[in-house]
Amino acid sequence: MAKSLFLLIFFLLAASNLVTSKPMPGGWSPIKNLKDQHVKDLGAFAVSKHDEVTKDSLVFVQVVKGDQQVVSGMNYRLVLEAKDEKEVVAKYLAVVWEQSWTNSTRLTSFNPVSS
Repeated sequence: MAKSLFLLIFFLLAASNLVTSKPMPGGWSPIKNLKDQHVKDLGAFAVSKHDEVTKDSLVFVQVVKGDQQVVSGMNYRLVLEAKDEKEVVAKYLAVVWEQSWTNSTRLTSFNPVSS
């Protein structure tokens, strides 16, 4: 009986760890605070790097959705809004990789989101 109770408690504790809000290595989890300055900075970085490569003149507006993924560092998958020279706002999906301990940040992809 004691062994059964021990196993039940063990499995309940193990199951509770599966539903915690901590990012799981390799899995995507939602970014809780899209207004966080670091998230805004990542969105602005993505637009700036995209502009450097394409010679577009997009201006970062805001991050409207985001997920993060623990890797060797952190991947950020951001749906952001940016406006063009005519002030037309459009949505883009940007993936930014960041490794804080090496102070490295890289734009992995940047694509328009079809409405």
